[in-house]
Amino acid sequence: MQNSPIGLMDSGVGGLTVLKKVQRLLPTEDTVFLGDQARLPYGPRTVAEVTKFTRQIARFLQREAHIKMLVIACNTATAAALTTMQKELDIPVVGVIAPGARAATQVTRNHRIGVIATTGTVKSDQYRQTILAKDNRNTVVSVACQDLVTLVEANDLTSDHAKQVVATDLAPLLDQDIDTLVMGCTHFPLLRPLIQEVMGDQVTLVDPGTATANMVTSLLDYWNLANPKTGSSATYYTTGNAADFNNLANHWLDQTPVQAMHLPLSELTTTLEVNDK
Repeated sequence: MQNSPIGLMDSGVGGLTVLKKVQRLLPTEDTVFLGDQARLPYGPRTVAEVTKFTRQIARFLQREAHIKMLVIACNTATAAALTTMQKELDIPVVGVIAPGARAATQVTRNHRIGVIATTGTVKSDQYRQTILAKDNRNTVVSVACQDLVTLVEANDLTSDHAKQVVATDLAPLLDQDIDTLVMGCTHFPLLRPLIQEVMGDQVTLVDPGTATANMVTSLLDYWNLANPKTGSSATYYTTGNAADFNNLANHWLDQTPVQAMHLPLSELTTTLEVNDK
């Protein structure tokens, strides 16, 4: 089991921000990443749909890669399916919301925290609830920024259009006196420079991916799953266009070149249907 890879999943390429942190912290661990680009965005979808997609991906990664841990590197899928996956799978399952919420409570000074996320994550209210559970002195202001996912998936990270979209989506937060902003979608750290420019240097940006990678490290040690070998490998799947995925991944990740394999949706849906019969 120690030699098995860590599996990570996301609705698209945003989860690569979590993968990058995992690869840096755990250079001896093999990883396998699946981006479900054919069905993104997850944000506007129902909880039932997102849970179904997450279950399909988890079963595929267990069957094909024999993963020893699943990281749901997607805030929307974490909100919808984390509890279900933790009950159904016989391996550790990690989400990104609790680590991100914990990090925000640790860095805020005035106890006013902003959260930007997808429509689904904001609707779930899990960031606000988790932050308040850790420290009820906090006030949490959440804003859905679904358009930022579209920017990242199009690899539009620096254009004037991207700057305008970020400024428009973040405008509701500018008069809220927040000193901490949780980037509650794994796509958003790819837009970090634009987000920081709009919010100003007085606002600390929290990337849940960093906290999640730290949690993965701790759980590997706790369950005695850490890989003792030297070196690592990385495997990538996308249900979307592999060339587009590779273009962004090679720009963002430290381990290059990335050569993702296209995964037809039929392989995911068949995985679920066969196992459920």
